[in-house]
Amino acid sequence: MILDVKEEKAKIVKTYDLSGKENGFLMELFKDGDKTVAYLSAAIPGAFKGYHLHRIRAARYVCIKGTMKIILYINKVKKEHILKVGDRIYIPKNIPTGLENIGTEEAWLVNYPDPQYDPIVKDEQVDYNEGDLDKI
Repeated sequence: MILDVKEEKAKIVKTYDLSGKENGFLMELFKDGDKTVAYLSAAIPGAFKGYHLHRIRAARYVCIKGTMKIILYINKVKKEHILKVGDRIYIPKNIPTGLENIGTEEAWLVNYPDPQYDPIVKDEQVDYNEGDLDKI
């Protein structure tokens, strides 16, 4: 039985590429206390998000709108995966990742991070320029 019904607004944050140009947004979908259980990453057509890696967290993406290219650097080798609606991908921790909307409409990925995103963990995400990826 549900004892408490709680309604609240989901946190939405605009996102920007390294040049400062808006490229989409993030929305916290579900929280467990202070931790984020699931979030939506949205990218406008042609937008690129990344490169970054997570030191302690794996990503579990499912595409629910549009077409996204997921670019991974595994042992300095570039690997690309195209996700369309209903496609999923699991990305282990410590894999440099970029997300690119290659479609003509806004693209949405839902991520179920493992473990859940915890805002008190600092320096967990590392951002890269493409030229830095050869040095990893």
